Amino acid sequence: MYLIRNTFAAKPGQAGKLANQLKEMVSIGKLRNSRILTDVSGDFNTVVMEHEMETLAEWESLMERYRTDPQIRSLAAGYLDLWTAGKRELYKIA
Repeated sequence: MYLIRNTFAAKPGQAGKLANQLKEMVSIGKLRNSRILTDVSGDFNTVVMEHEMETLAEWESLMERYRTDPQIRSLAAGYLDLWTAGKRELYKIA
């Protein structure tokens, strides 16, 4: 099992909007054990999306679906305008 964590530095005033948009994308993507987090301390305007995948092949398939599914692409429209930097971390759950 793998934990995938995507961390975004939202533009000032956009963290809530980004979090809501990610929630919708997670819902359509039917991601397992997913959650959206926003900062309480640490770097301001941080939004984190976490979910679990059984295999890395499953994750690669999901990435392809997110690139090609018209419904997901429509929902994601404009999301790049809400953040300035980000990173992705993949962890193997022991």
